[in-house]
This record gives sequence, structure tokens and C-alpha cells, in this order.
Amino acid sequence: MALDAHLVGLSEKHRELDRRIDEEQERPTADPLKIAEWKRQKLHLKDEMERLREEPGH
Repeated sequence: MALDAHLVGLSEKHRELDRRIDEEQERPTADPLKIAEWKRQKLHLKDEMERLREEPGH
């Protein structure tokens, strides 16, 4: 059950980064470095979620 809660937390962080990226891209003076960093963080979260889902017992 703790693993499920952890996955939910990671998923929420992933969605929050999505929201930030969308908001930043809508700004006329969007910061491409911020966007790139947030996209890297999203990818890291996605990889972590996939790894956890593939663990034996889940």
C-alpha cells in the first residue's frame, strides 16, 4: 500500500510540472531554461514511476 501512495505522490508531482510548463509556455517571455529543467524533472518522475510499477510484487 505504501508503494501505491508513493506512486500517487509522484504522479501528482508530474501533473504539477505539466501545469507549470503549460503556464510558462503561455507567457510572452517564457524561460526556456526553466521549461527544459521541468521537462527533465518530469521525465525523471515518469521513469521512476515505471520502475516502481515493474518491481516484483506490484
